[in-house]
Parts: sequence; C-alpha cells; structure tokens
Amino acid sequence: MSAREKRNLFSTANLTRMAILVAVASILFMLEIPVVAFYKLDLSDLPVLLGAFSMGTVPGIIILALKSLIGLLHSSSAGVGELADFLMGAALVVPASLIYHRDKTRKNALIGMAVGTLCMTVAGVIINKYIMLPFYMGAYHMDMDGILAFAGMNGVDSEWKLLLLITGPFNLLKGVVLSVVTGLIYKPLSPLLHERVRG
Repeated sequence: MSAREKRNLFSTANLTRMAILVAVASILFMLEIPVVAFYKLDLSDLPVLLGAFSMGTVPGIIILALKSLIGLLHSSSAGVGELADFLMGAALVVPASLIYHRDKTRKNALIGMAVGTLCMTVAGVIINKYIMLPFYMGAYHMDMDGILAFAGMNGVDSEWKLLLLITGPFNLLKGVVLSVVTGLIYKPLSPLLHERVRG
C-alpha cells in the first residue's frame, strides 16, 4: 500500500464513514433472529460489506474487527462467538470485496458475493467443528449427544450431520440474505457511501 493510499484510507471522510458503519453493525449484531437449533441470523455483516465495497477490503476488515470487539462488551461466550463471527465475516467480505474491486461492475459484485458466500459456508463448518462446538461442549460439560439433545435436533445424530445438514445450510442462507440485501441497497446508498465529508 502506497503512502497516498494510506492517507486516503485514513482520511476524515473514510474514518467518518467507518465509524457510522461500525455503529450500525454493532446495533445489528444484537438483533438476532432464531432460525434453527442454536443458530441465529443477524445482518451485522451488511454494513461491513457496504464499507468494503465503497472503501476497500482493508476498511471492511477494520469495520468487521471493531464490530466484533464491541460485541465483546455483551458476549455470552467469553469472546469465542465474536472470534467465530469475525472469521466467518472475513471469509465472506474479503473475497467479495477483492473480486468487486478488480472491476467495479454489478456482475463482479454478484460474483464476489457468491464466492464469499461459499467461502463463509465452508468456513462456518470448519469453525464450528474446531472452535464453537468444542467451546460449548466444554462450557456446558456435555458430549456431542448432549449438545444435539440440547439443540433439539431430530434426525441429526452425529457431529458431521449437524455440520453438513444444519451449520452449512444456515451459513449459506445467511450469505445469500446478506448478498441480496447488499445488492438491493448498495446502489441507492452509494452517493452517501462515497460523499466527501466537508469541513
């Protein structure tokens, strides 16, 4: 990154936009919609995607990181959930924004979000396998059978069934929802996201 790009990254305009998007993302992070088992849908990565598309990948990651750090203030998972959220959000945002910024067209935005959604789906399975499920089993002193019973899973009787039949599809759904909403609102909001801050 050149000195000029660094100056642009931390310009007053960009810092102001990032602060606003972090605030919106932090609010959305607390508004969760139960979907299945212990998985809840939130749209907190929506402002992250908007920031990454309008300002670049690095500002997007900064917004994502700050949202996750603020989430620690009301964490119920000793920060493990926020770490998982950051990693899965990065799996969506990084490929989406990199592909979009190669050539800023609607087609590239859609391709980027599709690739990001697939990356987030795979990352969700891996992160749940090696981070989230071990944490919950330790925190609640349960084995996998206990976790499955706690979640009220009918017909899901193994860890891999949970990961492939529930976790994967849930993250796929989340990515699709985020992509659709971003696709609908990015262009109308584009003047605000790119407007110069005066003064």
